[in-house]
Amino acid sequence: MFRLSFIALCASALLISGCASQNPYDQSGPTSNRTATYGGLGALAGAAAGALINHDNRGKGALIGAAVAGAAAAGYGYYADKQEAELRRSMQGTGVEVQRQGDVIQLVMPGNITFATDSAQISSSFYKPLNDLANSLRQYNQNSIEVVGHTDSTGSHAYNMDLSQRRAQGVADYLLAQGVDPSRMSTRGMGPDQPVASNDTVDGRAQNRRVEVTLRPLPGVQ
Repeated sequence: MFRLSFIALCASALLISGCASQNPYDQSGPTSNRTATYGGLGALAGAAAGALINHDNRGKGALIGAAVAGAAAAGYGYYADKQEAELRRSMQGTGVEVQRQGDVIQLVMPGNITFATDSAQISSSFYKPLNDLANSLRQYNQNSIEVVGHTDSTGSHAYNMDLSQRRAQGVADYLLAQGVDPSRMSTRGMGPDQPVASNDTVDGRAQNRRVEVTLRPLPGVQ
C-alpha cells in the first residue's frame, strides 16, 4: 500500500515541476519556473527521507517530509505563494485588499472599515479579519511585519501624522495581543504624505485613509 502511495507522491512532485508555467502567482517567468521545479524535486527528496524516518507510518512520514522539504528547496518564493493564497482566502469579503510584488505581500485596510471617523479605536466589526491575519502571521513566521498608517490631507499635517501613527500602533497592538512575535513588528505613521488618490475628491480621500501591513522576508531568508 505504501509503495502505491509513494509512487503517486513522486508522480505529483514531478507533475508540479513540469507545470511551473501554470503557477497562478507567476510574475517573474523563469524564476517562478525554477521555484516550482525545485519545490517538486525537493518534495520528492523529502518524501523519501520522511518515509525512512517514520518507520511506523511510512505514508504519513513521506507526506510530511514532502511538505517540509518542498518548501525548503523552493525557497521563499514558494513560501510566499502559500502565504498569499492563505491570506486571499481569509480576507475574502472583508474589504481588505491583498497585493503581491515579488517576495513582498501587502494588505491594504481601508480606514472606513478599520476605524471610526477621526479615531484610532479599531471597529469591533474588524476584529475577525485581524484575528485571521494574526493566525496567518503566527503560522507563517519567516517575514517581517511593517504596519503603516495613512490619512487624507484634511486638517493639520501634525494632527494627521499623529493620527496615522496611533492607527498603525492600534493595529500592531491588536496583532501582538493575539500572539504575533513583537520582534518581527514595526510601525510608522505617514500622515497624508503618501496618497494613492487625489485628496480633492471624497472618493480619493477615502482611498488615502488606510492602514497597510507589509510582509517582507526576514534577513537571511532566501
